[in-house]
Amino acid sequence: MTRHRLPEAVHCYIGLGSNVDRPRDHVLAAMDELHEVPNCRVVKRSSLYVSAAVGGPPQPDYINAVCTILCRAEARDLLRTLQEIERRHGRRRSQQVRYGPRTLDLDLLLYGDVELNEPGLIVPHPRIHERRFVLLPLSEIAPRLYIPGRGVVYKLLENEEIRQQRVVPAPARA
Repeated sequence: MTRHRLPEAVHCYIGLGSNVDRPRDHVLAAMDELHEVPNCRVVKRSSLYVSAAVGGPPQPDYINAVCTILCRAEARDLLRTLQEIERRHGRRRSQQVRYGPRTLDLDLLLYGDVELNEPGLIVPHPRIHERRFVLLPLSEIAPRLYIPGRGVVYKLLENEEIRQQRVVPAPARA
C-alpha cells in the first residue's frame, strides 16, 4: 500500500472580513472553523478592526482580522477550503457585485514564502501591500514578516497613502 505523504507544514496568513449580517460573528466563527480544518491549526489571531469598504457600491464598514495558520494542505486545496467556509456563511460569488458587501471574505494572503500566479490563485495576495485593513492586523501578529516583492509589514504601514486609510480597533462587544 502506498501512503500519500503530506507536504511540510507551512505558515499561511488568512485575511478575514465581513460587513453584512452580524459581521463580527462571521469573522470570529470563521477563525474557529479554520482551527477545525484537517491538517491545519490556527497559531495566532489578530484583534478585530473596523474599516471602510474599498471600491464598489456604498456599503457598511467591514470587520477585519488576520490569522496565521500552520497548514499541511497544498495552496489550491487551502483556497478551496476557504471558499467552502465562505459558502457556509452565505457567500455566493456568482451573485455578488465586485467589491460589494459580503457575509464573509477569506483571502489567502501568504502561503509561506511561496509565490504563485495561477488562474484563480495569486500568492502573495496582489493588493496586500495597498490595504491598511490587512497590514494593520497583520502587523499585530507578524510585524517583521517579509512579503515577497513588497517588503516588511511594519515598514509598509509607514507609507503615507496607507496611513491615511481609516482602520480602527473594533469596539468591544456590548
